[in-house]
Amino acid sequence: MSMEATAKTDSLVAAHGLGKTFTGSIKALIDIDVDIDAGEFVSIVGPSGCGKSTLLKMIAGLVTPTQGTLSIAGLAPLEARHQRQDLAYIFQDATLLPWRTVEKNVALPLELAGKDNAQVADRVTEVLHMVGLDGFARAYPRHLSGGMRMRVSIARALVTQPGLLLLDEPFAALDEITRQRLNEELLRLWEEHGWTGLFVTHNVYEAVFLSQRILVMSDRPGRLLADIAVPFPTPRPANLRDTPEFVHLASEVSRQLRGTSP
Repeated sequence: MSMEATAKTDSLVAAHGLGKTFTGSIKALIDIDVDIDAGEFVSIVGPSGCGKSTLLKMIAGLVTPTQGTLSIAGLAPLEARHQRQDLAYIFQDATLLPWRTVEKNVALPLELAGKDNAQVADRVTEVLHMVGLDGFARAYPRHLSGGMRMRVSIARALVTQPGLLLLDEPFAALDEITRQRLNEELLRLWEEHGWTGLFVTHNVYEAVFLSQRILVMSDRPGRLLADIAVPFPTPRPANLRDTPEFVHLASEVSRQLRGTSP
């Protein structure tokens, strides 16, 4: 288990000395140093209110840092978002438009980008198949379960073929069985399509199952306590969660969260 200290110049996401202080001198983050390479899947775990979501929003260009530097492919986050147009954000709530069908919700980013109707229809059909929603294109969000609504949210994010996917506790409100199934589906999509994933979660087992690396953050103001490598190869079978190696690593992440030694 180690902290990554060496600055890299070829990282997709590069944060150095990063901090955020909100109005009223509320320090959310202090001295965050992390580099994320293209194609990695990295989870962020930490106590409630430690700045995990703030970090994600800074990477998305939605919140401006007050200290340090942050770049996406060598560009400032807002500039990267506008120039590259390959970043997608999935929130904890599915945030679907209730008056639009599944296919129309998924198509929205392409419509806003001015894509032609035939291109939109083909891509929407493809991505709905990708997330296992064949046959639900004409359904409305109110007719779907929580897990299915989150699948629609994932499809809407993937329809633009993003290079960087930011996920802010997307499965937190789901039951454990649905959550595990969507973890497996998300990991399959990452393996097949090779985007970079940055995933915020409170769930240590979820982080270990999904990730190549886990960033462990302290209580507020959030600092990076550890950068933990996850050694399990992909694809990862569902029964990986039952192995002693998986349980041991999850326990180690939990110890890092508590600030204790093995």
